[in-house]
Amino acid sequence: MDIDALTGCLASSACLVTQTTSGFIIGMLLFLVAVGLTLIFGVLKVVNFSHGAFYMFGAYFAMTAYQLTGSFALAMLCGAAGTAILGLVFERGFMSRVYGADVLMQLLVCYAFVLIFDDVVRMIWGPEFKSMGMPAAFQVAPLFIAGGVVPPYYLLLIGVALAAAAILGLGLARTRIGKVIRAAAHNPGMVSALGINTGLIYGGVFALGGMLAGLAGALAAPVRSLTPGMGFSVLIESFIVTVIGGMGSILGALIGALLIGMIRSFGSLGFPLFTEGLMYLFMVIVLVSRPTGLFGKEVA
Repeated sequence: MDIDALTGCLASSACLVTQTTSGFIIGMLLFLVAVGLTLIFGVLKVVNFSHGAFYMFGAYFAMTAYQLTGSFALAMLCGAAGTAILGLVFERGFMSRVYGADVLMQLLVCYAFVLIFDDVVRMIWGPEFKSMGMPAAFQVAPLFIAGGVVPPYYLLLIGVALAAAAILGLGLARTRIGKVIRAAAHNPGMVSALGINTGLIYGGVFALGGMLAGLAGALAAPVRSLTPGMGFSVLIESFIVTVIGGMGSILGALIGALLIGMIRSFGSLGFPLFTEGLMYLFMVIVLVSRPTGLFGKEVA
């Protein structure tokens, strides 16, 4: 425990900006993964334990696309589109067969594919650590805000994540397909009775969740090491985010992710040996005081 380091950082504008930016980066990446997880749960009522694998594939797809084209925009597109297709195939081929089954059966299927996907990555890209490197367009001098260092790429990452949050929120609230998705989440039988293909909706939602996780992986590729199994730690933290924010709540996923990001960023200064513990402690406090999460709703 190093309280002096934490209080010293809070008293320094430069350190405060740097650590806050770091917290935003962690939070935005967690949000993109967690919002897909909570969206799938909210509509399909399935806890997708294999969700972290889509983050991993998004990173590897983006790295490969960038190496082939030299365009980071195409790399992000490939990371997101590739995982969307993978999510659709996975949902239609496997997850759709265990809807309504025992939760343990669903978890076993998902966990089996976590291991399968990790081995697929090892076979294609190898077991060693990979690095995509910072795209050439962002290999420029950092910005200095109140004395704090802010790399330009961080601003892109935050902007893309916030744009995704706005598009997703408005799309679900204002568009016809968004209303159909929300209706399917509450009463799939009625939606099906109206002649709407709920299987198509479920596949689309799963693909969307996979795409968001893949986008997170693509955005993380320039600043994270790539390795088989890299999605597992992100998955655990994403579960913490969804539990804190409330399962099925997009706003809750955003707020929960930002809170976890800040806890990790500032906690690493004051409690370097207890940073992980701080996240779980905060989750326990939220669950004890509000079992449904900060923005979760009671189930009637």
